[in-house]
Amino acid sequence: MLFRILRILSTARAALHLWLFRRSSERTNIQRDVERWLEVTSFADSDCADWNGLVWLLWKFPEFRTLFYYRIKRQRGLATRLFLELAKLFYRPLDSLYLDVPSIGPGLFIQHGFSTIVAAESIGENCWINQQVTVGFANETDRPVIGNHVQITAGAKVIGRVHIGDHSIVGANAVVVKDVPPHCTVVGVPAYIIKQDGVKVRKDL
Repeated sequence: MLFRILRILSTARAALHLWLFRRSSERTNIQRDVERWLEVTSFADSDCADWNGLVWLLWKFPEFRTLFYYRIKRQRGLATRLFLELAKLFYRPLDSLYLDVPSIGPGLFIQHGFSTIVAAESIGENCWINQQVTVGFANETDRPVIGNHVQITAGAKVIGRVHIGDHSIVGANAVVVKDVPPHCTVVGVPAYIIKQDGVKVRKDL
């Protein structure tokens, strides 16, 4: 009974968010985000409609709110911008998470997200970013391109005009300033490859 009351209250609180979601040109990407976050966070609900999962994620994860607002902000229009700012009063984004990316593919999961700056040229689909990560510029123009299914773990730094290949993992606190091939795990300062195509190796980038 208590859970049902909380759900009703959360839905009312998210009314503006649901309106923004239904009108958004990014609706498909938001749906993919919701599906990924529900899968990763193991939220089980036999009657989990799109709106129900969206409401739960807005209530539970400020990192998801930041990603949601990023998607909504891409749609131009005075009414959208106005209602977006009003929506933030009900569910605040994570203030220490910054997303400055022209294009983010669907299904991005941000775990914790505290003190994280993501200023890539683009991010592919189904990526994973942890806390205290920096993805950003080496100068005024050069910034990374992140492929599909890439995981960037806690404290890692990816800097400059580099490409992180599909299905690669950047280990905790690694510093990447060179291209990472697909299907690789890199660690260290500067980063080097410790696994490639499922085989343990020791290679410089």
